Amino acid sequence: MLGSQQGRPAPDLLPRYLAAAWAVLTLYGSLYPFAGWQTVGIDPFAFLTLPWPRYWTAFDLIANVVIYLPLGFFATLSLLRLPGRWTAPLLGTLLAALLSFSMESLQAWLPARISSNVDLGCNSLGGLLGSLLAAWIGPQLQPFWKSWRPRLIAPLPHVDLGLTLLGLWLLTLLSPENLLFGTGDLRLLLGGLPTLSYAPETYRFAETAVVASNFLALGLFAGAMTQGRWLAYLLVPLFFLVAALVRSLESALLAGPGRFLDWLTPGVEQGLQLGAVALGILLLLPPLGRLMLAALALLAGVILVNLAPLDPYSPTALTLWHRGHFLNFSGLIRWVATIWPFLTLPYLVLVSRRI
Repeated sequence: MLGSQQGRPAPDLLPRYLAAAWAVLTLYGSLYPFAGWQTVGIDPFAFLTLPWPRYWTAFDLIANVVIYLPLGFFATLSLLRLPGRWTAPLLGTLLAALLSFSMESLQAWLPARISSNVDLGCNSLGGLLGSLLAAWIGPQLQPFWKSWRPRLIAPLPHVDLGLTLLGLWLLTLLSPENLLFGTGDLRLLLGGLPTLSYAPETYRFAETAVVASNFLALGLFAGAMTQGRWLAYLLVPLFFLVAALVRSLESALLAGPGRFLDWLTPGVEQGLQLGAVALGILLLLPPLGRLMLAALALLAGVILVNLAPLDPYSPTALTLWHRGHFLNFSGLIRWVATIWPFLTLPYLVLVSRRI
């Protein structure tokens, strides 16, 4: 089936998937923790006429702009084929503003959240800036991407969805409560953080196993998305380099710039070495073999991460991460990290069956 698709290019659905994914993430972050819903007798649209808030920070304003900028950007890219020069950016801006308006209105039923017309304005401005950016560089970006896409991306069914899942996985690296590369920890979703007693060598062994299995799974997954066996040996290391930069950014934000490599523990180093050796051999497999082994390695990683002892530094990390503006962000990242393998496993199985 893969061979039958070689002659015709697949439609580029990546901007649509990215826009939808960012909208879902924004919705979750805006309504987190989805608890305490109640009617408080307040008009849900009263926030539109409120005066400028007494307490505000530049961080709040900038964050509310930046959060909606990607939504406007991806939504506009996905609409550029519509007739009219300004149709796509106008619709992209309206979609971002409409989502923000809906979230601010729904927050009237959440006592822990405060509806704000300033937030609505900043969110709409972010959507506008993203839409204008897409309208500016999109006409140049799309021909370039159309030319290079067949050379870089494998002609797999639903390949754009796979690329979106890989992008979402990068977000999970911003959660300090997870073992490196460890996703699908149901204990975080179902019952908080239980305390377990274990020896230090047990934790190091578990850390090594989780890192190695997930490194292999992610490497095979990313490798299957690339066009050609040997190109994978170039692009997969670049993918993991980006992952290392994201994790280092998380460490620098949490513990300080001088501790950006705190995540590189002896257990992690050993897991990376084992995973890299296995990946170097298994990338020689055809796409079907890579996808099937990626699914098995990811399943093993989920089992291991749920059996592994918890990171002894998790309580401290959670205390720091849950302060102030990071409360909603940390809940969002934890949610993505929990559900990611349960979205990816069906995808890997589906694509494997259609090759």
